[in-house]
Amino acid sequence: MTGAKSAGAHHAGDPYLPHSGNGGYTVESYDLDLRYRVATNRLDARAVIVATSTQELSSFSLDLVRLRVGKVRLNGSKRTRFTQTPSKVVVTPERMIGAGETFTVEFDYAGSPAPRRSPWGTVGWEELTDGVIVAAQPSGAPTWFPCNDHPSDKARYRIRVSAEEMYAVVASGRLTDRTVSSGRATWTYDCEEPTATYLATVQIGRYLLRRAELSPTSVAFAFPAELEARVHADFAPLATMLGYFAEIFGPYPFEDYTVVVTADPLEIPLEAQAAAIFGENHVDGAGGSERLIAHELAHQWFGNSVGLAAWRHIWLNEGFACYAEWLWSERAGGETTDQLARRYHAGLQALPQDLVLADPGAASMFDDRVYKRGALTLHALRITAGDAAFFDLVRAWTEQNRFGVVTTEDFRTFAGERLAGATGLDALFDAWLDGEPLPALPPAPATSVRARGRR
Repeated sequence: MTGAKSAGAHHAGDPYLPHSGNGGYTVESYDLDLRYRVATNRLDARAVIVATSTQELSSFSLDLVRLRVGKVRLNGSKRTRFTQTPSKVVVTPERMIGAGETFTVEFDYAGSPAPRRSPWGTVGWEELTDGVIVAAQPSGAPTWFPCNDHPSDKARYRIRVSAEEMYAVVASGRLTDRTVSSGRATWTYDCEEPTATYLATVQIGRYLLRRAELSPTSVAFAFPAELEARVHADFAPLATMLGYFAEIFGPYPFEDYTVVVTADPLEIPLEAQAAAIFGENHVDGAGGSERLIAHELAHQWFGNSVGLAAWRHIWLNEGFACYAEWLWSERAGGETTDQLARRYHAGLQALPQDLVLADPGAASMFDDRVYKRGALTLHALRITAGDAAFFDLVRAWTEQNRFGVVTTEDFRTFAGERLAGATGLDALFDAWLDGEPLPALPPAPATSVRARGRR
């Protein structure tokens, strides 16, 4: 990450989001105390951030959008100087912060949070018809708390949210406390697993809260009462899905899993750390969104546990999650993985051949071709390596990189070492990851490529 000694250097250097993230330090923890009024969309908050410098710092910055900072205290000092721009808070300590020094900075801030515009639509804290949704990927976290908004800087969280008593609050981590006073409820969540800022979340609504003790983990559900029957029907396969993914991807990486269904329709479902958020349009009571349920669940391994060092590597998130859809289809008795791969390959052949998977560019990082070509890359690798070697590779990948961050080159190197006996890996990766033309899929083996889990 780049330095942060002057205003011009207050960024983390990711070319896809050059104005997001901050250099010169890494965050260890965020302690957020949010006092929110749903009726007026008013937020009064305090953030306590513990960080460690990676170089000497005469100043440092954090990302914050639309909310105004009232006070800043560095290591308890009330004389801390700061300035604020539309997207940054720049803090100037009384003395230079030494390299490797751990420091604590506190912010009192307030305002009416709202999503920010981005090339991929509006992202961040957004009012629902009656509640709140946080959809932060990739740059929406600063709409509700000051942060180092870079996917590689994972931290622990404690999130306390006070809201009107009739609303349920769901946030990242496990619910550790709930108190009620004067018509308001305060919910406290602790998230010990390292979490990227874009995956930290708060969801507020008039929700029923239900918990199911499934294997290999328990699942908490939050949904409007009128959708209860549809939620039960559509998420009935989740127990089997969890077990199957744990078998082929490795152990489920978090303590539990949370599913939120909003009363409003959403364009797409959203992943968050150990959670997924769906709109009422995604629960029809007839399993119409089963592939999306599989996709968001798979992100708990690929994207949330195994994170990204930079946004250019997003195929490692979306390619695996898309491939999980195809694997689940076969496991559930639908089209086989190979049938889906060849159908989508034919579809991609009819589209422009101008995308480089390993570096698609900021404008194209959420292009559906990244998702499908990423999944096809994995299918080509699987056919080349064989089922046993491929799934051993995937399980080792998630185990070795649990709660870490990775790059495309990391995956290539890891696959090369684990599949040393396979021929043509370099050519395969060169063609699928670095070339623009869509390569041909290898022929399917004489015995159908299947993924029923280990026997």
